[in-house]
Amino acid sequence: MNLLLRVLVSWVVVALGFLVTTRLVPGIQVQGGVAGYLVTAAVFGLVNAILGPVLKLVTLPISVLTLGLFLLVLNALLLALAAYLVPALTIDGFWSAFVGAILIGIVAWALNQFLAQPLERALSHR
Repeated sequence: MNLLLRVLVSWVVVALGFLVTTRLVPGIQVQGGVAGYLVTAAVFGLVNAILGPVLKLVTLPISVLTLGLFLLVLNALLLALAAYLVPALTIDGFWSAFVGAILIGIVAWALNQFLAQPLERALSHR
């Protein structure tokens, strides 16, 4: 699958992750309908792509000491930063961000396993 299609599929998968998360976590809301979810997913993806690796490297010692559990806190902080940058996304507190980041990750992983990867295999056989 070409790069552009992968990015688009990934973007939609994260937007769907936000949709599921807003339905299950009362402290997270996205306003603006489909456009709000897509903008939120795009900014969250950029925050994760730009700041995520740097922060993971800087916090590597504490991540090792906590056996990787600090990465959950880091993901919550990255989600909170995305909420700060995107007016459509509101998060009521740290614990909402913490649970939301975990849920977005799980939903995105599941959608990649059951939708994106089969789509990629189907398109590569053409």
